[in-house]
Amino acid sequence: MRMNAYRTFTRWYAQLLSWILVASIAVLIIPVSMQIFSRTIPLIPAYIWTEEMARFMFVWSIMIGAMIGIREGTHFEVDVWPEMGRRATAALKFVSGLFIMVFALVFLWWGWEFTWDARNRISELAELPLWMIHLAWPLAGATWVIFQAEHLIDNLRTLAGRDPEPQL
Repeated sequence: MRMNAYRTFTRWYAQLLSWILVASIAVLIIPVSMQIFSRTIPLIPAYIWTEEMARFMFVWSIMIGAMIGIREGTHFEVDVWPEMGRRATAALKFVSGLFIMVFALVFLWWGWEFTWDARNRISELAELPLWMIHLAWPLAGATWVIFQAEHLIDNLRTLAGRDPEPQL
């Protein structure tokens, strides 16, 4: 029962992240379009803050996409092994999942330090608080831990000879 609640939480969290990703890409289009039009149409003034805003939205879009990729099992995934049995595949995915978990904890730990160091700084052009931009790293690490834990549990169940609970 607890695993079903966990799966429900991760499913809703992944859907929320998907919508935030769509919104961040939509917002990213605005400053990039302003940059393009201001270079080609002399009547539109060139706003310097648009470059910085586009960069920040791009960083957040990449990090949110990486979070979703971990949930879907497509991020950090490379197929180099031949087709194996269920248990062998689960063992390989479990070991690689442990490495992903270590990577996630690195992002969480040092990302938090990165964010904490930026708490009193602002960006140069848009004067945005830098901690808001840097928060993407520890949030990505924490999200990877949440999503990767689900995969590790599924692989352990397969290794134990039980079927993983169905994905919601």
